[in-house]
Amino acid sequence: MEIDEIGAAELKAWLERDEKPLVLDVREAWEVQLASIPGATNIPMGEIPARLSELDPARETVVVCHYGIRSAQVAVYLARRGFERVINLFGGIDAWSREANPAVPRY
Repeated sequence: MEIDEIGAAELKAWLERDEKPLVLDVREAWEVQLASIPGATNIPMGEIPARLSELDPARETVVVCHYGIRSAQVAVYLARRGFERVINLFGGIDAWSREANPAVPRY
């Protein structure tokens, strides 16, 4: 299954507009404490199946992790469960730090 991807700079521009997507950060809490995107919702990857009801399948959702690998897996999982507007952040929070907000620490 192919999932759409978005770059960090493109996501930053999107978040500056009125119609914002849900940014779903699937990293562990300790990772989010190190570096995060403001306003992101954190549900660690392992908790997604149990917490699926907290997410809106009709809302545009951008999934984020450290480098984009876990988030791609979660995006496929969501798409297979009826989420039609799921996008993976290519390069994850690391790309966000390099391309969108250098103030966010890299780890």
